[in-house]
Amino acid sequence: MSAVQEAMPAIRGSRDATVRRFALTDSIFHGLTRAAAVLVLVLLGGVAISLIVGAWPALSTFGVSFVTTESWNPVTEKFGALAPIYGTIITSAIAIIIAVPLGIGIAIFLTELCPRPLRRPIGMAVELLAGIPSIIYGIWGLFVLAPFLQTTIQPVIISIFHGVPGLNSLFAGPPYGIGLLTSAMILAIMILPFITSITKDVFDTVPSVLKESAYGIGCTTWEVTRRVVIPYTRIGIMGGVMLALGRALGETMAVTFVIGNAHRISTSLFAPATTISATIANEFTEAVGDLYTSSLVALGLILFIITFLILAIARYMLMRIDARTGA
Repeated sequence: MSAVQEAMPAIRGSRDATVRRFALTDSIFHGLTRAAAVLVLVLLGGVAISLIVGAWPALSTFGVSFVTTESWNPVTEKFGALAPIYGTIITSAIAIIIAVPLGIGIAIFLTELCPRPLRRPIGMAVELLAGIPSIIYGIWGLFVLAPFLQTTIQPVIISIFHGVPGLNSLFAGPPYGIGLLTSAMILAIMILPFITSITKDVFDTVPSVLKESAYGIGCTTWEVTRRVVIPYTRIGIMGGVMLALGRALGETMAVTFVIGNAHRISTSLFAPATTISATIANEFTEAVGDLYTSSLVALGLILFIITFLILAIARYMLMRIDARTGA
């Protein structure tokens, strides 16, 4: 018997041991990842159940009127969530309207137009905005932005649109400085780094051959960006926008400083208002009585539902876009 034949059993045994070891580590890895995914679902379900249980006294007491009325009176224990819901949606929507064009524009500049030595410093400066604590944004907004708007911008806007049907109520005075528009501007600044960073990263994934081919047939930078870069990365762009929207919906401290914390609905963007997060932050420590506390928890449940629905709709839209792209 040759030496090779004598060594074959040992070789096969070593190979089988290696295969078994790989199978064991793979099964362990599979189990750990599955456990992590299940843990996320369990935590999400636990949060939802806790909110439902805590909000049930208020929901059972007020019923549908809790989300259709704006009255919020802790003395008489009459609570309605319409004003915080309105403030949350309006401020987040305005912030997205402001931040999305700016964020995409900055990303286009950094990837297509910016001189190469300046790309990294400008990119780092934008990303550093995400690291600033929200309370710093709130303090800056209260002591710098709000007085500037009150004395400089808002009086001009009020005078310009005075007497214009529709717009006169949208920009009605007096110029408080704080209010819906101010808080929306703060939110726009806060979510700008998320949109810019994600958009820039997905722009960098566009194959150079696609852009070079477009330039080769005579396309301008604007045409390359509009017809090549943005269509190629639209799913990533929308994902960044949805991430920023989720941040805007749940922002608390910065909004609390500059929104005015008034439980009423006004058509004017200059009027004080409130959001769900600001209401909970302001009043939770002072909530006296089970119904008051339950109403604040119910606000948290509503914010949870709003965020979940918006992100679910966004996910569905991304799936539709992906499916059409594949087709």
